[in-house]
Amino acid sequence: MQNTQLTLKRLLGRLLCSGAAVAVSLSVASCESHNHAEHDHDHDHGSETEVHDHEHIKGEDKHSEDKHSEDKHAEGIHMEPEDAERYGVSIVEIQPGDFREAVKAAAEVLPSSSDVATASASTSGMVNLAAGITQGSVVKAGQVIARIKSTGVSGGDVNAAGKIAVENAKRELDRVTPLLKEGLITKKEYNDALAAYNAALAAYSPSAASGAVVAPKSGVITGITAGEGAFVNTGDPVAVISGSGRLTLRALLPVRHASLLPLLSGVVITPHGSEGSPVDLSQYGGKLLSSTSASSTETPGYIPVYYTFENSAPVVAGSAAEVFLQGSNRQGVISVPVEAMSEQLGEKFVYVKTGGHEYEKRHVKTGASNGTNVEILSGLKPGENVVVGGVSFVRLAEQSTAVPEGHSHNH
Repeated sequence: MQNTQLTLKRLLGRLLCSGAAVAVSLSVASCESHNHAEHDHDHDHGSETEVHDHEHIKGEDKHSEDKHSEDKHAEGIHMEPEDAERYGVSIVEIQPGDFREAVKAAAEVLPSSSDVATASASTSGMVNLAAGITQGSVVKAGQVIARIKSTGVSGGDVNAAGKIAVENAKRELDRVTPLLKEGLITKKEYNDALAAYNAALAAYSPSAASGAVVAPKSGVITGITAGEGAFVNTGDPVAVISGSGRLTLRALLPVRHASLLPLLSGVVITPHGSEGSPVDLSQYGGKLLSSTSASSTETPGYIPVYYTFENSAPVVAGSAAEVFLQGSNRQGVISVPVEAMSEQLGEKFVYVKTGGHEYEKRHVKTGASNGTNVEILSGLKPGENVVVGGVSFVRLAEQSTAVPEGHSHNH
């Protein structure tokens, strides 16, 4: 009995200890759960903070990018030196200097009147042009450009008849000459035979009989007035030949600018359809021929001005042109070559090199133009470097929006 009671006490003690352990275990688990919940709450709060911080950082990045973009815009147009050299970008330093006033006028280029000759028919007949002779052909003085054939023409061959008349008169003269020496005919009869021979000889020309039409001078055939198979009379024009020496410019100056006439000093020409730069005719021996203060009867309201220059100038005889008639000279004027100007939406711009690799688009206010230079009233200062060659490539560099290689906004 005593042993049984002892065993029960031991079992009860073990159960109590086990319950306490469970309680402690539950207590610890409860504490851990509470702590874990608090930790999760803190973690959530931390996540919100991190999101806020991340958004703040993104805002700073965007601000930095915007600032970078503003800085890039402020820096202007960037072009590497090797690209500038490749595309022919050149600059000139702007300094005040001489500037010639000018008036724009319409004009035409003509062959010089002293440098034009006409090849005429040596006899009457049908024209037969030489091989290769067309308008634009280059010929030499004395070269045969056509032949005139009288055969088959109504009325007979005048040259053949003339040749026969000469031969008959010569035979009669040869017959009477020895008779005069022998006293068998009078002096008058001999003189009559001699006169008939001279008259027949004068009416007949061996060179004319050949029918050759020759170029009176070297040059270019600018017109054929009698084509293949045309009938011409003796002396009719067959072709017009212009020498390669000089050309004449006929410009029409508006009457309202008549005061410029005494001051005319040069001409700058821009041929219609030409892609090249304006041509200063003073570089080709340009010389004023004549002008008058009276208006032309052919073109009322305009004064014709004639200017001669060498044919080596890059213009074509017979073409229309736009010219600048240059007059008085002004000093201390800031100007740029016409090639430097760029027009956008009606505004005038130039490109200024501001640094080693940097260029800047500059709005300018312009004044007069004399064909080669444009007066700048505002927008440029002496000593600045203006782009005069490759302007179109600098403009393309300005308009380019390509992201440089290796740069990306994806982070």
